[in-house]
Amino acid sequence: MRTLYARWMYDWENRLCSVSTNRVVRPFDWGLEWTRELPSAPAVNGADPYQYLNAFNDAALATPEQFFDYETPNDFRLEGDLLRFTSPSTSPYPGNNQVHGVWFPTEHKPGKRKVATIVLPHWNASLNQHKALCAGIAKFGISALRLSLPYHDYRMPPELERADYAVSSNVARTIHATRQAVLDIRCAVDWLEQQGYESIGIVGTSLGSCYAFLASTYDSRLKVNVFNHCSTYFADVVWEGLSTRHIREGFLNHITLHELRDVWRVISPPFHFERYAQGGKKPLFMYARYDTTFPLRFSEQVIAAAKEHKMWHKAVVLPCGHYTLGETPFKFMAGYNIISFLKRHL
Repeated sequence: MRTLYARWMYDWENRLCSVSTNRVVRPFDWGLEWTRELPSAPAVNGADPYQYLNAFNDAALATPEQFFDYETPNDFRLEGDLLRFTSPSTSPYPGNNQVHGVWFPTEHKPGKRKVATIVLPHWNASLNQHKALCAGIAKFGISALRLSLPYHDYRMPPELERADYAVSSNVARTIHATRQAVLDIRCAVDWLEQQGYESIGIVGTSLGSCYAFLASTYDSRLKVNVFNHCSTYFADVVWEGLSTRHIREGFLNHITLHELRDVWRVISPPFHFERYAQGGKKPLFMYARYDTTFPLRFSEQVIAAAKEHKMWHKAVVLPCGHYTLGETPFKFMAGYNIISFLKRHL
């Protein structure tokens, strides 16, 4: 039986979720054309789409370093506080191919290491969200770069009101967008290194947390990681989450959860966890007890996996939900844990 506090929290979560009235149920699409130019694309013509994407995932997971490999851009430019560069992963949308990051530098003290962190917002974050967190991180002597995710804010195609192309019922486009995010993050690390930063961390929230995990797994420079909301299979979150009910509706009668889990293996943390555990990382896993978007049992499975791999980690459970984590007082609890962890380990 739920406690009075739990009922209140779940009711609050539902009210906050219902504020957005522009969710669109988009048609199901395997989106095979989004894989043709990617590493590991199998040379299979006329194959069943499910079999084709299974083969694609098999090949990508056999050589994940190649799948997440990239070339460093040569057009980094800092204009005021805005960093811009061309993504090494291209999409049919020119605006989405230009990466944007808002820069919060700190004054470097002679004799001290230059430290910085990349901050990845949540899915459908507005341009100004997470800037307060970045400013708070910078006040404690850590420079912060708030990186826009694919199909968000500056990068959103004009026909969209939400970042629907980042996560949707188009199976392969979601894979493409996730890979693009990982490559963009690694490019941002390149730029920070070019500026002389010696210790670089990453903070990812919700969808940004998944992107941060994948990027850190295949980039040894990201030693200190904060995962603000953590979960397991990409498919399970979309299938069960309160925020993604409209996406699940697009999948119904076309694909099962089991099949979706198969074709999204390459973007799901469990298939990379062993590699991550071998990287000598310092992760903070922060999650919410009353989460309706990343259900609690999925977060607890992440902590169990960390323990199973005997991996050093810190876990923090906050007494709120996914949406309410952005509300007072929980946002201040989260900020304290994030900044103190970065300050201690970077």
